[in-house]
Amino acid sequence: MTITLAVTLLLSVLIGVSLGLMGGGGSILTVPILAYVAGMEPQQAISTSLFVVGVTSLFSAVNHARKGRVKWKTGLLFGAAGMAGAFAGGTVGNLIPGTVLMVAFAAMMLATSAAMIRGRRGGGAAGPVGDMPIPRTLAVGMAVGMLTGLVGAGGGFLIVPALALLGGLPMATAVATSLLVIAMNSLAGFAGHLTSVQLDWPLALGVTAAAIIGSLAGARLAGRIPETALRKGFGIFVLVMGVLVLVQELPSPANLVAGYTALVLAGLLATCRFVIPVCPLRRPAATPPLHRH
Repeated sequence: MTITLAVTLLLSVLIGVSLGLMGGGGSILTVPILAYVAGMEPQQAISTSLFVVGVTSLFSAVNHARKGRVKWKTGLLFGAAGMAGAFAGGTVGNLIPGTVLMVAFAAMMLATSAAMIRGRRGGGAAGPVGDMPIPRTLAVGMAVGMLTGLVGAGGGFLIVPALALLGGLPMATAVATSLLVIAMNSLAGFAGHLTSVQLDWPLALGVTAAAIIGSLAGARLAGRIPETALRKGFGIFVLVMGVLVLVQELPSPANLVAGYTALVLAGLLATCRFVIPVCPLRRPAATPPLHRH
């Protein structure tokens, strides 16, 4: 086993840990690992990512289903629409230059990291559990699936908020149902890519096995790490990786401008968050309830 292969497999465990813990984020890790560590071409990395994330998500969804967390009707409708969009996106993605795909992927990483660091507004408990209206389910599923096939992203960080906010599912149910949808979308997108991309099957299967092992570890860690700390920490990690992808893919001097801009913005945000008392990034402390005498 070469050092490159060993490092690739070790890092692939993080793919499963992310899926097991948060129900998403697998492809955000898989594509850079395959492209920059394993040395795959962008289209091949994206195609392999869809296979790895799809199989690992399916494995994790089965574990959640045994605990009764999967919302089957919403998940299957959402996933069916997503599969159609993912196949179309995967077919179109083969016609787009690899650099364009990677830059688009980085942009999605930056948007995802911002949403994760910011968190949900209100933070209230989810309403009564119910199925999403069928037209909305199909429309949102198609849009997420298109993105899945186009840039090799399973879409977990888009599916979970859609299921929680639009479908009214509790977070645990949204995460579990998201894994079902991710598996359907990713494998459909993979089928679209497979029409014109040749995979390195031994490496793909090895990465998948490592990711499945990681998903078992992630499931055991779930609940032991505070959700807010986990979400924000992973958001910062995704932000750093997104900037690195931009620096790697953009031509000079645009890559340097992107890198320095990210550093300046990070410094300004950190100063605002931790130094300035009236910074809008600080959430107001909860007001204690008034005691009536």
